[in-house]
Amino acid sequence: MMRPASTAAALSVMTLLAGCGPDVEPPAQAEPDEASSIDIGEHVVHFSAQRTDQLPPEIARLYNIVRSEDRAMLNVSVIDEVSGKAVPADVAVKTVNLTGQLKPINMRRINEEDAIYYIGETSIANQETLVFDIAVQPEGDDKPTQLRFKRQFFTDR
Repeated sequence: MMRPASTAAALSVMTLLAGCGPDVEPPAQAEPDEASSIDIGEHVVHFSAQRTDQLPPEIARLYNIVRSEDRAMLNVSVIDEVSGKAVPADVAVKTVNLTGQLKPINMRRINEEDAIYYIGETSIANQETLVFDIAVQPEGDDKPTQLRFKRQFFTDR
């Protein structure tokens, strides 16, 4: 859930951009220390980023994820607010660090019983902050919703 200050800031940006024309939609903002979510109308988008060495070895093996302190994994899921069930979505991610260096992440879909996850990995350096720009379009929605969050990672390397 977004903090009140973050919500106010996001609403202020949306108000400012409202006069820019009908096609301009500002991204929702969040700066989580751990897993977070944002309500996008009829859906809730859950997202988190963590070092891959924090995953249990059996989970990393199951999903073919390289466990390493210098790799980060992004996890995104979309839940229908009414039914509480996972819904398929188009999820596209652009990630950069604070110097503007592109950090490629290819998202892939994971189906697990009633859950649907979208995960992707990228390399990280010690104290590197990544900005994740995520476009999420739940199945049946007319256009994607843009959201952004940043996360700093720490390694021993």
